[in-house]
Amino acid sequence: MNKKPLTPEEVKQAADQFFPLFDVILSNMPEESKIEDCLKVMETVCTLAHKLRADEEEKSLPFGFNKKDDGTSTPD
Repeated sequence: MNKKPLTPEEVKQAADQFFPLFDVILSNMPEESKIEDCLKVMETVCTLAHKLRADEEEKSLPFGFNKKDDGTSTPD
């Protein structure tokens, strides 16, 4: 892992990606929710989002006789 300090540009890039996602979660939280609660929910929601993405990608993959032969398999 790189131990060099982050540059302001790197932090801005990360913040530009993080805060819109955080705002989505925060807007769905009850008014009395704490930031810590929102971050915990965000972690859970993002885990679910990754799972849903993987499920969608798996559905779009060809299967059975629809697979294209790329020539890497060996005949029996």
